[in-house]
Amino acid sequence: MPTGVHLHDARRQLFDAAERVLLRDGPNGLTSRAVTDEAGCAKGVLHRHFADFDAFLTDLVLDRAARLETQASALRESAGTGTVAGNLTGALTTMFGPVAMAIIPLITFRDELRARLRQAMPGGGVAILAQATTAISAYLADERELGRVAAGADLDSLTLSLVGGGHLLFVDRDPGPPTTEAVDRFVTSVIADSVAQRPVQ
Repeated sequence: MPTGVHLHDARRQLFDAAERVLLRDGPNGLTSRAVTDEAGCAKGVLHRHFADFDAFLTDLVLDRAARLETQASALRESAGTGTVAGNLTGALTTMFGPVAMAIIPLITFRDELRARLRQAMPGGGVAILAQATTAISAYLADERELGRVAAGADLDSLTLSLVGGGHLLFVDRDPGPPTTEAVDRFVTSVIADSVAQRPVQ
């Protein structure tokens, strides 16, 4: 059996190949054969590095979810600058990018993957959404400390509204993601009663 190309960093290349398949063909098209074909290697390469395909998918999701940590840090660093609505609009647009929006249905429809993610990390059963929830909640708390979010604001409800509604905005990618203006209108309406829109000079 041909072995295909030699993979210097097999895990990384397999993850990148899986991401391309997921974006192109959706969750139903993501099989071990599709991944190894995309990576240009023998199917056995995947099984040398992972116990089974669900183990591979678990590590793939955790790897992609970890990238949200950088985005979460950037969001928290933006506290006190610009407008709260603008910062949240940018964060939702980044967090609900094409890869995240392809991973969420993958998690939803694979029970074993969801179970393994729950074991691997708190809230892992809904990885990506859980990361976004944590990031936005922390950001809103920072802004409340700075006085740009009302002291009595219900941060849990705001966070759930932003993440849940934001996900719904982005979930239908045909003909494409929502415009920045559409996301901004949504965010502004959610936070209207709790947040001052005045930019910091």
